Amino acid sequence: MKKKIAILGSTGSIGKSALELIDLKKFEIYLLTANKNYKEILKQARIFKVKNIIIKDHESFEKSLRYNENKNIKIYNNFLSFDKIFNKKLDYVLSSISGISGLLPTFNIIRFTKKIAIANKESLICAWPIIKKELKKNRTKFAPVDSEHFSIWCEINNIDNSKIKKIYLTASGGPLLNIKKSFFDKIDMKTILKHPTWNMGRKITVDSATMMNKCFEVMEAKNIFDLDYGKIDIIIHPNSYVHAIVVYNSGISKIITHETSMKIPIFNTIYTENEIYKNLNDINFKKLNNLNFQKVMLDKYPLISILKKIPKKHSMFETVLVSINDCVVDKYLNQKISFIEISKMIIKLINSNKFKRYKNIYPSNINQIIELNKKIDAQISRMIN
Repeated sequence: MKKKIAILGSTGSIGKSALELIDLKKFEIYLLTANKNYKEILKQARIFKVKNIIIKDHESFEKSLRYNENKNIKIYNNFLSFDKIFNKKLDYVLSSISGISGLLPTFNIIRFTKKIAIANKESLICAWPIIKKELKKNRTKFAPVDSEHFSIWCEINNIDNSKIKKIYLTASGGPLLNIKKSFFDKIDMKTILKHPTWNMGRKITVDSATMMNKCFEVMEAKNIFDLDYGKIDIIIHPNSYVHAIVVYNSGISKIITHETSMKIPIFNTIYTENEIYKNLNDINFKKLNNLNFQKVMLDKYPLISILKKIPKKHSMFETVLVSINDCVVDKYLNQKISFIEISKMIIKLINSNKFKRYKNIYPSNINQIIELNKKIDAQISRMIN
């Protein structure tokens, strides 16, 4: 019997990678979702014989109704349609919608699936206690998709945390690793957006250049694996072959490696351990012999210092950080500020009393997080414009 699956955000890079892995002899894709790219999602629906799609943007939804010639495809306009679409639990859901907009659908679909693989950072950073409670309530299994967290998950899942001394998350150093900081104010956007090892979207590539993405990954790891921040560290690893290192109290350290392809963690969340990854390569000894680990240079990546400002107990401050970074990076991508201003502006904002107070406010529901994100977005837009 075919397993029923859904992909939230099927027109993005992670969603597309997942579709390339799907064997229609084993799986039935029950739902795909997109924001605006109605032509792409309708094409996907035809190829993979998908009966249900959601297109969030209303204008794109209206266009899809006129464009769609396949009457077997039901098109919905919002995620409240889950109740209409699912009459029983799916076997698997991949949540790969980026940004805060992926938070609510990720939360809402948990009760409709036996397993959810989450690539949406905001769900794991801003709302993990709420997500975790919903997972437990619905007996839904969880797996992280981000390469670092997936690697750690494979290694320490079902292991007592007291046995772990330290976890290292590796960072490529991004496009600026070999550029002196004194040249940062002269760097153009084309250089910033050219990542040396990963093919990623514009926003996350900028986050890689500032190293903010690694701060977020530390926050994710702290939540997912229930570890203190003191047990998680960042280390530069330019060729991105090692994704994480786990150091045990026993004196043993384990290095987790795989090629720089998101298809590997996605494949391992969809298929069982008995399945063989079709693009399986041998160990890359050339990369293994040139691991070249380096300490993070705080003067080059000052945003790393933010990790010392995050409270031990999960709060609304995580949402503040995500929201501020989203706004500031958006201003950079729209050429309203320079690259070197990104870090300065983020640090200044999170140190202001206006935002520090959220360290003592705790989220109780998803809507509270979404509303705070909108509020901060409006505040910072006014400040920068």
